[in-house]
Formats: sequence, structure tokens, C-alpha cells
Amino acid sequence: MFMRVTGIFIVLLVFFGCKKQEVDLIVFNAEVITMDDDHPMVQAFATDHGKIIFVGTSAQVLDKFQSEHVIDAQNNTIMPGIIDAHAHFYQLGLGLQEVDLRGTTSKEDVIKRITEFIPYQTSRFIVARGWDQNDWSDKSYPTKEDLDAVFPEVPVALQRVDGHALWVNSKALSMAGIDKAGPVPGGMIMGDAQGTPNGILVDAPCDRVLELVPEPTTEISAQALKLAQDFCFSMGLTGVHDAGLRRPIIELIDSLQQKDELRIKLDAMVSNIEPDVSYYLTQGPLVKHRLRVGSIKVYADGALGSRGAALRAPYSDDPEHFGAIITPMDELAALANRALLSGFQVNTHAIGDSANVSVLRVYQEALATPIMAQKENVRWRIEHAQVVPPDYFEAFSKNIIPSVQPTHATSDMYWVEDRLGQGRMKGAYAYKSLLNQAGILALGTDFPVEYVNPMLTLSSAVYRRDTLGYPEAGFYLDEAITREQALKGMTLWAAYANFSEDIRGSLSPGKDADFIFLDRNPLTCPERELSQIKVLQTFIDGQQVYSLEFLN
Repeated sequence: MFMRVTGIFIVLLVFFGCKKQEVDLIVFNAEVITMDDDHPMVQAFATDHGKIIFVGTSAQVLDKFQSEHVIDAQNNTIMPGIIDAHAHFYQLGLGLQEVDLRGTTSKEDVIKRITEFIPYQTSRFIVARGWDQNDWSDKSYPTKEDLDAVFPEVPVALQRVDGHALWVNSKALSMAGIDKAGPVPGGMIMGDAQGTPNGILVDAPCDRVLELVPEPTTEISAQALKLAQDFCFSMGLTGVHDAGLRRPIIELIDSLQQKDELRIKLDAMVSNIEPDVSYYLTQGPLVKHRLRVGSIKVYADGALGSRGAALRAPYSDDPEHFGAIITPMDELAALANRALLSGFQVNTHAIGDSANVSVLRVYQEALATPIMAQKENVRWRIEHAQVVPPDYFEAFSKNIIPSVQPTHATSDMYWVEDRLGQGRMKGAYAYKSLLNQAGILALGTDFPVEYVNPMLTLSSAVYRRDTLGYPEAGFYLDEAITREQALKGMTLWAAYANFSEDIRGSLSPGKDADFIFLDRNPLTCPERELSQIKVLQTFIDGQQVYSLEFLN
């Protein structure tokens, strides 16, 4: 694929040229998108000890440096390694060891996939994720009876694709002590008119079942992390912000990174669960080369797909339902003040307009306190910022950062207007408006809710169409952003969102040598090709960690 230049060529360079600086790696004859405004496009660069040390023309680099490792990129495109600003890295790895329910076409299809997945035949607890009734011809929720017919004795807990609803059987309900339907703090136990649970749990009550699931062994967890890493490398991801992890998994990540078994750069948001929160707030932010622990992940509400997102007015397609707030705002306010004192970010999941407004008010009040006078930049985040009333856009800034996932727009667009109504769509998936106000937009995928591929993020953000080209005119195209902005959101702005812009996010001298080779230029290729861009090579700290094909 690319020509590695060694041996005689290096000798000739040394013989005929002046003394050159020895470096670890030289890459030349490339289209390099640096994401650095001072030199946005270059042909070549040199790396040493895991850092970019020089960028420029091929002639400049070859004239100044020599190396045992020289790559002729043959005019292929190179860009900084992509950073996913909101994903579930560990959950992806666990899911790669389980049956995948994404893309199922019916409840029967779900059950068929599970029964064909051999390990589940002897399972003590069947767990899987990815179903979405909005993709089925029958869009009504499935019921416990559908599962009971096939799995009468083994507890079953199947997470909806968004992670905010569970489809369970009677055995799981019985084990969790759930015998009455109705609203509960932070969620809903759905059921019939007589108050009998029907097997669908939304948000908070899901935990009553999931806490019964046997914890993965350390070996399974370690394997999950490694599987997730390999998958991410193949997609060009060199960094991931994991949106909610418990202390044991964070410590396992640290251990694996110290042994060099995990090389991907991870930002671990601490799940808002005690005693983990108190432990990390007491310790203060942990910043290592490949691991940062400096934020708390909070859930303000659920998701639109399961009608768990908290709305100011009822759902347009369910006039009796408003969704639910998961974390009371007084609790969020108390946490915000603790975080300020400890130097931690607060990263809050907010989907519905009620949740977004409530969180923005809490943030603004906390950032107006005397404590804040001693802080210059806290960079708190709204994760998703999915439905924001337009008169609240002005609340966003570089201290209240919108962290969004463009493929949510192109996944939800088939049903979301029915759910929200036309009026609320003015502030939904409003990426351009949020960017114009905040001056920054961190982009992610929310995988495994959506697919890992960041090129889908790029395509959805810019053209607001799915891979089928629907809708032809684009989904609320006036809220599209440019290709350059989208790439910044996946690199430099994602790095800014976790305080790492000085070391990552662009191919600038002094920064980590995290970069990827692509089979075409995302700035210039035809629109229809954006989602088809393939990653050819992935490098972390100047070392190759993935190759689609072996170098010649």
C-alpha cells in the first residue's frame, strides 16, 4: 500500500546531504490535514519519542531529518487520530462478546438471534442489547409474554438500543421484586390497566434488574476492553471519552495501560454512583498519558426513543406522558459545587427540553458562585443537548460545552417529529446554532447506541442524510455544519472538551503523534463517499497499531 523507504535511500541522504537529525519516523508525499490553523495542509512530518516534531513540505522534512523508518504515503490522506467525545467504550467491548440485537426487524427476529447464539443455551442470565421497536413494522413495545414462551425459567434482560429501556421476562421481574406497574422516581414500570407489569422498564427501574446480572469476571472485562480497542483502531479512533465508568473498570484500564496492553487514549467519566464519586472528588483529577479521570457523568433524563426524555409539554404522540427527570436538580446542584471545589468537570446527559433547561440553570447558578471567581475554565458539558429551546442557546459557551452525536439525528429522524411536534423541532439536533453560540462543538457517536464509524458522524453532521441518502433535501439542513467544523469536532474540539488540546487533536509540533491514513480526502471527496471512507492505518504515539493491509 505504502512504500517504506529504508537502506540505500537513507545512506544516500546521509552521504550527499548535510548532517540530519535522527528521528523515529518520517512520513512524506502525503495530503496531511493537520487541523492546525497555522499550517492546515502539509505534505510531510517527522515524529520522535511519540511526538510530532516538524511539519512541512516533503523536501523540508527529508532535508532536515533522517530515520530508519520512512514512509512514502503515495499521496494518501493523513489526519489526526479521531477522538470520540461521547461513547461507551467498555460497553462496546462487552457487547462484542454478546449477541447484537441492532438491526432486528421484529420481536421474533430478536428471539431468533438469541436462540441461535449458542452460549445463551446454558446461560444463568440472558443479557443483550440493541433492539429498537421504532425499526419494526409493529412499533408497539414487546411484552414479557413474548419472552416467557421461549425462556420460562432463565431471567432475560434485553436493553433497548439507547440503553434507557429494558425488555424483560416474568422470571426477571420476579427476581427483581417488580410486581406493580406505574411511574416511579426517575422512570416508569409499564403495564396494563390493572397495574400488572408488561415487561418494559424505562430508566430507573432498569437498575433493579441489571443489578441482579452476575458481574463479568476481571478476565472478561479485560478482554472486553481489548476487543473495544481493536475495533476502535480499525475505525481510526485514537481517543475515546467513555461516558460513565465505575471505579473497578477505571482501575482495570489503568492497569492494562501500564502493561501496554491498552494504548488507546481514554477519558473516563466517573459514573454518578457512590462511593466512586466521593473517592475521585477527594483524590482530584487523575491525568496520565493515556488516561484522564476528571469528570463526573450524570443522567438528567432518559431517551426520546423510549419516551424517557423529560419534556416541558407532553409527548405529541403520547399526550399523557412527559418523560422523567432521573437526577433531581438539587442533587445535581450539590454535585456541581463539590466538583468546582475539586476541579472536576460535570458532564450531564440531557435529551429533552425540560432536562436541558433544568441542567443549564443549575450550571449557570453554580458558575456564578464565589467559588467560580477562582476558576478560569471549567468546561462543563451537556451530553447530547438534543432538544434545547432556542431562547436557551445563549447559555452555551466554552464553559458549558455542547457534546453532540450527529448520527442520532439521522437515526431518529424517521419518528422524532411525531414524538416532539413541529414546534419543538426548532431546537432539536441544532448543531449549527449550538456551535455558533458556544464557539465549539464536541462530536461523538454514543456507540454502541450508534455505530462506531466516525465517518458516519462526519456525513450526518454535514449533509444530515443517512447512508441511504434519505431525506434527499437533508434533515433540517439549516442546522448542518461544514466539513472543516465537523473534523474539528472529532479532533481538536473533542480534545478541548477534556482539557487535552495542548497535546492532542491536531498534527502540530509538540503534540502526540496520533494519526491515521485514509483512502480518500474527507474535505474534498464527493458527499456520497464520506460514509465509505476507509481507515488504512492507525498510529498511536508514532507507532502503528492497525493496518488494513500490510505495508509493502
